[in-house]
Amino acid sequence: MKILRKKRVLLIMFVSFVLVLFLNTNWMAWFYPIEYKEEIRAQSQSYEVDPFLIASIIRVETNFKTSKESKRGAIGLMQLMPDTANWILEQAKIPDTSLEELKHEPGRNIQLGTWYLRNLSDQFSGNEIVMIAAYNAGPGKVSSWLKNGVWDGTLETVKDIPFGETRHYVQRVIYYYNQYVKIYDTF
Repeated sequence: MKILRKKRVLLIMFVSFVLVLFLNTNWMAWFYPIEYKEEIRAQSQSYEVDPFLIASIIRVETNFKTSKESKRGAIGLMQLMPDTANWILEQAKIPDTSLEELKHEPGRNIQLGTWYLRNLSDQFSGNEIVMIAAYNAGPGKVSSWLKNGVWDGTLETVKDIPFGETRHYVQRVIYYYNQYVKIYDTF
């Protein structure tokens, strides 16, 4: 009898825990955390880029882990290629920043990555799906896909993107973007 009573108590405790977990409106945030919120928020406001988009790109690129370097040489949280980073530094006139600093300093990497997203937004008339593809494959390739009718720049036709890596990248960023927007009321 005592064992049965203990099992009932444990079951009631477990069910209560699960109910509290699911009734808490923000329980999904445990599975989809956003790190570096202050840095993302500041750069988002500065360059007028959706903070959830920035967070989604960081999630896909590095899962918020600093000092990452890809096999191809992309560096930091937002995985900027060194040539692109140098170009951004020159265009944005950001002084005294080294590639080593970009690799290890989240705030500076987010600043450059967000500036680049703003630049892509301007190039592609604010089309976020095209921006995401261009962030991954490069604006030249994406422009040629659009110009040659290979892809029309919409999420519905993302399957037409000729690079599997870019197609999958766009899908993943949009997935995380949608999750973040559902979970978090504000950034």
